[in-house]
Amino acid sequence: MNDTIKNKLALLPDQPGCYLMKDRQGTIIYVGKAKILKNRVRSYFTGSHDGKTQRLVSEIEDFEYIVTSSNIEALILELNLIKKHDPKYNVMLKDDKTYPFIKLTAERHPRLITTRKVKKDKGKYFGPYPNVSAANETKKLLDRLYPLRKCSTLPDRVCLYYHLGQCLAPCVNEVAETTYKEMVEEITKFLNGGYKEIKKELSEKMLKASEELDFERAKDYRDKIQHIEATMEKQKMSTTDFTDRDVFAYAYDKGWMCVQVFFVRQGKLIERDVSMFPFYDEPDYEFLTFLGQFYDKVNHFKPKEILLPENVDEEMAEALLNVKVLKPKRGQKKDLVKLAEKNASIALKEKFSLVERDEQRTIKAVEQLGEQLGIYTPHRIEAFDNSNIQGTDPVSAMVVFIDGKPAKKEYRKYKIKSVKGPDDYESMREVTRRRYSRALKEDLPLPELIIIDGGKGHIEAVRDVLENELGLDIPLSGLAKDEKHRTSQLLYGNPLEIIPLGRNSQEFYLLQRIQDEVHRFAITFHRQLRGKTAFQSMLDDIPGIGEKRKKQLLKHFGSVKKMKEASIEQFKELGLPSGVAEALFEKLQE
Repeated sequence: MNDTIKNKLALLPDQPGCYLMKDRQGTIIYVGKAKILKNRVRSYFTGSHDGKTQRLVSEIEDFEYIVTSSNIEALILELNLIKKHDPKYNVMLKDDKTYPFIKLTAERHPRLITTRKVKKDKGKYFGPYPNVSAANETKKLLDRLYPLRKCSTLPDRVCLYYHLGQCLAPCVNEVAETTYKEMVEEITKFLNGGYKEIKKELSEKMLKASEELDFERAKDYRDKIQHIEATMEKQKMSTTDFTDRDVFAYAYDKGWMCVQVFFVRQGKLIERDVSMFPFYDEPDYEFLTFLGQFYDKVNHFKPKEILLPENVDEEMAEALLNVKVLKPKRGQKKDLVKLAEKNASIALKEKFSLVERDEQRTIKAVEQLGEQLGIYTPHRIEAFDNSNIQGTDPVSAMVVFIDGKPAKKEYRKYKIKSVKGPDDYESMREVTRRRYSRALKEDLPLPELIIIDGGKGHIEAVRDVLENELGLDIPLSGLAKDEKHRTSQLLYGNPLEIIPLGRNSQEFYLLQRIQDEVHRFAITFHRQLRGKTAFQSMLDDIPGIGEKRKKQLLKHFGSVKKMKEASIEQFKELGLPSGVAEALFEKLQE
C-alpha cells in the first residue's frame, strides 16, 4: 500500500457511495458500492483475502470515490460507471444474444413470422422465447391452424402453402378483412395463454364433423389438437396462471458466485440461464449488480413479474428494475426459487474445479512468469516469429496473449519489404520497427513483455530498434529450441541469461503454447503467400495469360489441383483462345 492510498483512506467519509480502483497506468479496474465508504474501502487493505481479491488489491495504485445520498443511488451509479468504464474485475455479461419473438405483422394481408428485433411498426409481438426451437414449433403449429400468407411479397400465382391449406392465397383470391381480423384475434388469444380454449373449440368441431360423417375434416381437427398438446403442454413444470416471470437465485463459495435464472413464459418453465463469475463485494449487493446488468447490458426481455430469494433487498430490486418483484414464502413460486438455488449450488460445485484449473494455466502462470523475470505481471504479451524458404516470400507474424489467453483479433501478419535474401535479424528489425512505431503513433496498448522466437541475435536486433530507435523500455525475452524443435530455454536480461524454469511448471507450459501459436500463425501465412506466388509465377510463363486472365482462372477454379483436373474445353469456356488453353493444359500436366 503506497502513501497516496494511506492518506486517502484516512479521509474517507462514513456515507454511502461508489469507489473506483485504478492500476499504475490510471486505468479503472474495479468499480464498487458501499453502505459506508470508509469501512468498505479500508477492508481491501486490511486483513486476509482469497486469491482473487488479493490479485485485485495487488494491482490497485490509487482510488477515487463519489458520495451518494442512499444505497439505491449508489447501486444505480455503480451500474452506470461499470457501463462507462468496463472494468476488468467487475461482473460483466459478455453474451449479447437476443431471444426470438413471434410477430403478427400489421399489413393488409398479415403474416406470422419469428424475429429477434422489436420495432415500432404496429405489429404484435409475443415472447420472447429463450428456446429458439420452441418459437419455431409454436409458429409451425399456428401456420397449420391459421392460413395467413407466408411470402414477403405477393406472387402472381398460388404456391404450395395454398395446396397444403396453410394460405388463403390473397395473391389470386379476395380475402375479407373480417377473416383476417378473426384469425388475428384467435392467434393473439392463443399466444396470450388461451390455447386451451382453442383446443376445446377444435374438439367440438371434430365431434360435429364426425357426427356429420365428414371424417376427413374430423381427422384434420384431431391432428391440430395433437399438435397443440405436443407443442404447448410438453413442459412438465408449470404454474396455474399464465404470467410471464423470471426466477432468480444464487449460490456463492470461495469468491465465486453462480446465478441461475429460470424463464417462465405463459406459466411454463421453458429455459434457464447460468452465469458464473468472481465477486469482491457483499454477495447480496453483488447479486443486485448482476440483476441490473442482466436486463440492461444484454437487453433481456423484462417480464411482468420477478421472483427473488428471501435475503435480497426487495425495495432496492424493485426500484432498480421498475417491475413487480416478489419474495415468495410458500407454494409453487417458493419451490421454483428453491429449485433455482439448488441448481446454482450444483453448478458451482461442478464448475469450480474447472475454473481453478483454467486459472492455474493462464493468469497464475502469467503471474509466476513475471516473478521469474523480476517484472510486473505481464498481462499483455506479444510474440514474433519469422518464416521463409531460402529468403523467398519472407513474412513475420505477431500473436497476442492477454492474461494467458490468445487474443486472436489482435494477431497481425507482416510481409517483409526491405530485406533481400534470408536475413532473420533484419526481418525482425523491420517488423518490430513497423509494429511499435505505429503503436506509438496511434496510441495503441503496449505489451508488458515481448517474446521473440529466436536466440541471442534476434533479441539484440529487436532491443536495438526498441531502445535506440523508438526509445521504448519494454521487457524483452527470447525462446530457444532444442534439436527436436521444442521449447528449450527462456533468455532474458541485459546481458542475456538463461532463466531456469521447471519443465512441469505452468509458466513453462504457457511459453510453449505461445511459441507454438506464433510459429503456427507465421507458417500458415507463409504457405498461403507462397502458394499464391507459385501459382501466379507458373502462369506467367504461358503466352497469352496476363493479370486479368490469372485472376479469372484463380476465381473460377480456386486451386491448382482443380485446374489440373480441368479439360481444354473447360478452359475455352472461360474465353481462352484455343492455343492459350492448350498451352495451359500442357503446362499443368507437367
